[in-house]
Amino acid sequence: MFSSLAWYCLSHDSPYQVAAFTVDRNYMGNGGTHEGLPVVPFEELAQRYPPDSFGVLLPLGYHAINGLRRDRFLQTLDMGYEVASYLSSRASVWPDLVIGRNCLVYEGAVIQPFAVIGDNVLIRSNAHVSHHCRIEDHAFIAAGAVLGGGVTVGKQAFVGLGAVIRDGLVIAERSFIGAGAVVVADTEPDAVYVGNPARKIGRNSLEVTK
Repeated sequence: MFSSLAWYCLSHDSPYQVAAFTVDRNYMGNGGTHEGLPVVPFEELAQRYPPDSFGVLLPLGYHAINGLRRDRFLQTLDMGYEVASYLSSRASVWPDLVIGRNCLVYEGAVIQPFAVIGDNVLIRSNAHVSHHCRIEDHAFIAAGAVLGGGVTVGKQAFVGLGAVIRDGLVIAERSFIGAGAVVVADTEPDAVYVGNPARKIGRNSLEVTK
């Protein structure tokens, strides 16, 4: 689903033309096309679509606490690809916003002045990233999430649907903030938080993806 959404947005709202999709060979199945375009094994990507002629965009979700997207991002860099980003024309941003590589910022997202967006970050529809926030590499901000001013979201952290993060807080690396949680204190790495106010209910089971 993420790949179809990215394909649609790129096709209607970017200068890019999508040439093909790629997936690990083990997940190829029987179909050789998706949205009318070829699907090629990731293991053959460089041979079929060489990095001196093509770029890539990796619209992977938060599987393995964003670890899969992180790994594929680093792999494609090692393969020599230029990694693109997508910034929706329907997002509310300022002209001097700088975002990293392989970022996707969807329609209705608000990113205020002085925010810093790292590499490989997804910011979904209607999320609000306030002034002086810092979103570190490989993070995921889900639709409708609200980050107060000066919030730091650590590497590979996940902020769920409609979650609210009080101003000035630090969401630690690989924290998982559940949908609708209201976070009023800094979080711990690899911990899961839910509720209002948010409370830690355990640790995520994917620490091996660090």
